[in-house]
Amino acid sequence: MKLCFLGTPEIAVTPLRGLVAAGHDIELVVTNADARRGRGKDASPSPVKAAALELGLRVSHDAADIADAADVADVADSGAELGIVVAYGHILRPNVLDVMPFVNLHFSLLPRWRGAAPVERAILAGDELTGVCVMAVEEGLDTGGVYASATTAVGTKTLQQLWSELSVTGTELLVDWLTTFTGRADLPTAEPQHGEVTHAAKLTAQDRRLDLAAPAHQQLAVIRLGNAWTEVGAKRLKVLDAQIDDQGALRVLEVQPEGKRPMAFDQWSRGVPPEQRAIFG
Repeated sequence: MKLCFLGTPEIAVTPLRGLVAAGHDIELVVTNADARRGRGKDASPSPVKAAALELGLRVSHDAADIADAADVADVADSGAELGIVVAYGHILRPNVLDVMPFVNLHFSLLPRWRGAAPVERAILAGDELTGVCVMAVEEGLDTGGVYASATTAVGTKTLQQLWSELSVTGTELLVDWLTTFTGRADLPTAEPQHGEVTHAAKLTAQDRRLDLAAPAHQQLAVIRLGNAWTEVGAKRLKVLDAQIDDQGALRVLEVQPEGKRPMAFDQWSRGVPPEQRAIFG
């Protein structure tokens, strides 16, 4: 099919590459504008833009907000029959949805975890299962019907591990689903969402702050997100890796003191007063 692809972060790169490998024509890639990323001073492209340019695809990041007539025309004139949205980061407005049908590859089992951080919220909530859905895009936030879905166990996987797994699973699901029809006029009917709705708000720094009085499994969930932190001696200490021991207690394995490199917990603990080391039990 002729597709318009909308996406921004690394998790959207695998689906983009998968669609190209499956023989689909990506007529236009819409992504965020170049921006400073990390500590560098120069603006750099989003992961999706970098992949699109490598693949020789036409890219528009001026249309990231898709608000005015010119932006809509850019999408409409692309010649695409269907829009594919993967972690785009913007809500599509009615004037865009009128141009062509859009589907969203959403990383949760809807209607659980609608919103910006579904995988993160699944980890923090202790969900046993998560997954990915191909869903219809409509004006509401992740309210559209579901065309297809796949599940995966959360277990003790880190956020990065789940993202990697779900991007592959989602790509396979999307590519397989696209084989079920031949064009825009053949778009199947989506199944309405059923069940309790939960919302996946974007994470803040406080969501990654460790509550050292919380049960060990809750602390480990925060650590599995990445960039978990606490304060020791009025300085921030990142906790990078940990596990739960045979007694059910949290055993910290790797930390990163403020302004320093990552190090083994034992190495860090030898260089701090006993009362600071004792905050981890």
